[in-house]
Amino acid sequence: MSRKVLLIEDEPNIAEAIRFLLTREGWHVETHAEGSDAIEVIQGANPDLVILDVMLPGKSGMEILRNLRQLEGMQHLPVLMLTARGQSRDREMAENAGVSRFMTKPFSNAEVLTAVRDLHAQATRS
Repeated sequence: MSRKVLLIEDEPNIAEAIRFLLTREGWHVETHAEGSDAIEVIQGANPDLVILDVMLPGKSGMEILRNLRQLEGMQHLPVLMLTARGQSRDREMAENAGVSRFMTKPFSNAEVLTAVRDLHAQATRS
């Protein structure tokens, strides 16, 4: 079974930490740091799960998520959204845009692993 994550995060330290953590757990992780072409990158990568930062150069994670959910075959792709701003308004906007799970930075390694495992398990059951 494929276990491929596309991580869209522009902060190199965070991207490397998550990539290392998930790779150690057996995931194939591709990273991307730009919002403006994220939709094309997601479509080209065909991941099992996307980890998406809210604040990206070029286009926000919220906008990417809304665009993604309008595409054929992308309505059920699991998306874990990361944000440094954990206000309830941001969480509400993400849920309205179709996020699978929302996580506020800073987060623990265990939180990321649990979220990724849960989302992948849910997606493979559907």
